[in-house]
Amino acid sequence: MSVSKPSVQLTPEITIQPPLSRRGTGPGLVLIVSPDLQLVRHEKTLDPPPLKKWAEESFAVAQVILDPTATGSISDQISTAVEALGKHPECTSAEKIGVVVIHAGLAADAASAILSHTSVTAAVFYGHYPSSTASSSSSVPVLVHLPSKTPVPTNENIKTYTYPNLSPDAPYFTIPSHDNYNASSASVSHTRSLTFLKPLLNGPYFDLERIWDEHTYYEFGDRSVEETMATMVDEPYVNHVVTLTGGIGRANLTQFYTHHFIFNNPDDAKLELISRTVGIDRIVDEFLFECTHNRTIDWLIPGIPPTFKPLSVPMTSIVNIRGDRLYHEHIAWDQGTVLRQLGLLPEHLPFPYPVPGAESETRTKYEYRLPVAGLATAKKLADEASEPSNTMLEYTVRRVE
Repeated sequence: MSVSKPSVQLTPEITIQPPLSRRGTGPGLVLIVSPDLQLVRHEKTLDPPPLKKWAEESFAVAQVILDPTATGSISDQISTAVEALGKHPECTSAEKIGVVVIHAGLAADAASAILSHTSVTAAVFYGHYPSSTASSSSSVPVLVHLPSKTPVPTNENIKTYTYPNLSPDAPYFTIPSHDNYNASSASVSHTRSLTFLKPLLNGPYFDLERIWDEHTYYEFGDRSVEETMATMVDEPYVNHVVTLTGGIGRANLTQFYTHHFIFNNPDDAKLELISRTVGIDRIVDEFLFECTHNRTIDWLIPGIPPTFKPLSVPMTSIVNIRGDRLYHEHIAWDQGTVLRQLGLLPEHLPFPYPVPGAESETRTKYEYRLPVAGLATAKKLADEASEPSNTMLEYTVRRVE
């Protein structure tokens, strides 16, 4: 089951959240947010508010709700937050602190105060950066995410990413409860922030391959729903893109694993890894899913009775890992090759449109050969030279006599 370590309200403005990973420890991160944000989970997405999201990444997080008009200096509030992190046994380092700023009302002097604090080693600004001059006299590396259709030049102090699909007046695109929220930009920017912060804060680093292999072992080897779910964050999801199967949220995913996946796979089901790409927070696998179709496999070919034919299906999985737990899986495959291997897809089908050059033949019927291969798709993924290329380029529409 998921790990839950309660947050501590240090002051009305400062909240301390220990890491929510299985490891339970990590470097310190100060999260500076605007007081006008609703920092709660929203029903439109499983993406949690920033405090929980960074804690799931295994950072010890001090959230500072910063009102620029309030009394007391920004530097003092950061010092209070850093001091509190340093006293937490879950925080592995109070000397190197990262800062994440989600605050569109921050002025240039406030940014300078943040970057001049002695403990700040790296800073990320979301949606807004008050002034490029704030970094001119600072050696602190800065990353900026801007909603903009126009690329922004970077320099040796500031690295900038722009998101052309966002409106320039949408600074809070990472806040789930905000109208500005954009799931794809929030996801891409978060991965970029991790890539930027982790080398500067010495982690937290995890063996992502081990985490993913552990998860698949509990799915296909041990076949334990409880252990499988224990490898995932508090609210995960799985999306089998082709058949729209899976589960959104812990309760739904647990039900899916129990009734339609873990005990639904044939006994001889296995995965053969073809290639693997490992990033800062995700794994992309090419693999073959192999089994004998001796039962109805709900998630793969729902509703189809067993044909007792062998299957070897090329698949791609994109797995997002947050800290040392899975957040989501996107699994895709070619359903055409599945149906062809099972003998459920014909080679030719009627062509229902006019054929160029034969418009006058109103009563003539044509059919086309489906551009779908069977077992050859699996063979060619494993060995590119096993099957000739471009044979489908010879396909033509033919007249039906």
